[in-house]
Amino acid sequence: MSPRAPGSHRKSGEKAALTCAPEPVPAAAPSLPATPAAPDKPKENVAYCPPPDELDHSVPNLKHLGGAKSDKWNLLLCNQVLNAAWYRRNTTEQEKADQHTAIFGFLAGVNPKDALEGMMAAQLFASHAAAMECYRRAMLPDQSAEGRQTNLAQAAKLTRANAAQMEALAKHHGKGQQKVIVEHVHVYQGGQAIVGNVAPGGAGKK
Repeated sequence: MSPRAPGSHRKSGEKAALTCAPEPVPAAAPSLPATPAAPDKPKENVAYCPPPDELDHSVPNLKHLGGAKSDKWNLLLCNQVLNAAWYRRNTTEQEKADQHTAIFGFLAGVNPKDALEGMMAAQLFASHAAAMECYRRAMLPDQSAEGRQTNLAQAAKLTRANAAQMEALAKHHGKGQQKVIVEHVHVYQGGQAIVGNVAPGGAGKK
């Protein structure tokens, strides 16, 4: 009689019950928050800040008009300048387009080097356009004496403001440049040079 294994004292033909324990579930690894995808179109009431210059490698197309690295600013400035111009009431589309081209030609001629110079150029054009409009109104055939005097006074103020803006722009445009003026250079015996104003006088005079 062969020995039986423990637990084998069941009747012949009886099947043993099988039990399956669930496999252990490994602990979930900590997950990092997902990086949100860039929006396909800008959200409402959200302003996106441009990167700093050292990280921005884009090449603006309108820098020669607005002076800024951001073409959004350059475009905004150009539109502000166009809106500051005076247009005749019955101006055709072609005449208006030609006037826009002429205004852009002025900005390109100034050739601002940064956003501040672009802003100065825009104000320079605005004061010029306003002054010329006052001069035009003062010269209307049916303009009253009081209206002519008022318009000429306003034009004079705008002209002075225009001159001050030109001076500020020129000063900012030439910042960092050192100007050295040598008035007189005299070289005497022995090779020694004297630079500056030399007062006339004989020997022995102080």
